[in-house]
Amino acid sequence: MGAIKGWQIFRHSFNLVITNLDQALRLSLVLYLVQSTYTVYSFYNPPQTMDVEGTQVPMMSPETILPTIVLGLLAVIASLWIAVAWHRYALTGETTSGWLPQFHGSAVMGYLGRSILIGVLVVLGVMVLSIPVGIISIGLPSLAGIMSLILIGVAAYLFFRLGIMLPAAAMDDKLTLGSAWDATKGQSSTILILSLIVVGASVVVQLPSWLNDDPTSVINVVYSLVVNWFATMIGISVLTTLYGHFVENRPID
Repeated sequence: MGAIKGWQIFRHSFNLVITNLDQALRLSLVLYLVQSTYTVYSFYNPPQTMDVEGTQVPMMSPETILPTIVLGLLAVIASLWIAVAWHRYALTGETTSGWLPQFHGSAVMGYLGRSILIGVLVVLGVMVLSIPVGIISIGLPSLAGIMSLILIGVAAYLFFRLGIMLPAAAMDDKLTLGSAWDATKGQSSTILILSLIVVGASVVVQLPSWLNDDPTSVINVVYSLVVNWFATMIGISVLTTLYGHFVENRPID
């Protein structure tokens, strides 16, 4: 049952983007181009390495520090803006006639705060689990790869269990951490299967760029940007579907 519902949630989220592709582009394209400027700049201005007591340490050149900071801040704002706009469109039908969605400042700030909180909790959870996983990996080196996948899976599981706080923030819904966790209580198998599907799909679509001999080639950069747009919109849609189904009791059939 959990496997079926996990797949239904992913399929519903995927279809949400594909069937509303025109609105997805209107709500996100300009902002995504702003966000991508940081990615492209980082591609072609990677940190230089410096030898520090025998260790190669990445160092940013002075002329790239300011552009990196400015573009990074713009990328964060743009990504939050996209997320809030897409959540609101999917849950309330809020659209735009132009190419920039309405800016909801309080919702964006709430989204940022909750994202940081969720990130900290996920990191802490993975750190706690990494202790026994590390011990097993040392004792059984052949299982090191599997142990790493387990940590990634756990991180995704925790993120999706808590992540319904993010669409709530976009809707100005004061959903607490405890309420978010309780909303998916008894749905561990569903969330686990969903996590595995999302992680697996992410790996599959990124493989071509990882296997490219020249990661900074124009083809590779364009491919990465296009794939990341779809991954971003589908990822936001997964959170939207979780919130809509488990908090607002919406169907996913």
